[in-house]
Amino acid sequence: MSRKVYIFQNARGEPPGQIVDYLDWVGVRFELIPLFHIRESVSPLDWREVCGLVVLGGPMNVDEVEAYPFLMWERLQLKEAVRREIPVLGICLGAQLLARALGAKVYPNPVREIGWYRVTLTEGCQSDPLFAGASSPATVFQWHGDTFHLPEGAVLLATGSQCRHQAFRYGNNAWGLQFHVEVTPMLIRSWMELATQNNELAEIGLSASQIEQETPHRFGEMQRLARIVLKRFAEQCRQCSD
Repeated sequence: MSRKVYIFQNARGEPPGQIVDYLDWVGVRFELIPLFHIRESVSPLDWREVCGLVVLGGPMNVDEVEAYPFLMWERLQLKEAVRREIPVLGICLGAQLLARALGAKVYPNPVREIGWYRVTLTEGCQSDPLFAGASSPATVFQWHGDTFHLPEGAVLLATGSQCRHQAFRYGNNAWGLQFHVEVTPMLIRSWMELATQNNELAEIGLSASQIEQETPHRFGEMQRLARIVLKRFAEQCRQCSD
């Protein structure tokens, strides 16, 4: 039986979005593991079955391991996947967990980034297996309060004016993206509805309606990057599954 991609979901409202579409399109099996309701220990992955790891976002900090014990488990799985050179994609919290698993510090960013932003791709993208050929600057969707130092030996792939470390690659198989290329307009709408109910955006001077009004145009811009990055990551997983 062919291997599959394991997707770690850290929060109920943060599903894999369009990542699964790209895995489907290249014929890679996947399994979603909802970790947000788990409070007991989790068994290690059977690495004979794994051809890729995707770690999604969540509202917690990477070091809140007492409240969320699965975070330490994820860090261990990420470290082992990197050692085995299995394709890894960490998004938002997932990128922070990857950085932390590789020995880097994760800490609060000076500002919370929520909504549509521009990031600048670095020269490191020119030879990167996922980002090569992508246009800069790129439009991305953000929702994070923390950031991270680059792991030692990592390549910075994208940077922003309010958060310097936006994307990185470690080795030839592991990527951390602070931004959310997996989102769909429907998912953004659900996040806006929840944020409005919790008064989360008003507290920091943002408007859910303004973000929603930007989405139809900005989403199309982001898709130019998402199509490149997510398709190539899915293809890497397919190669690993052979």
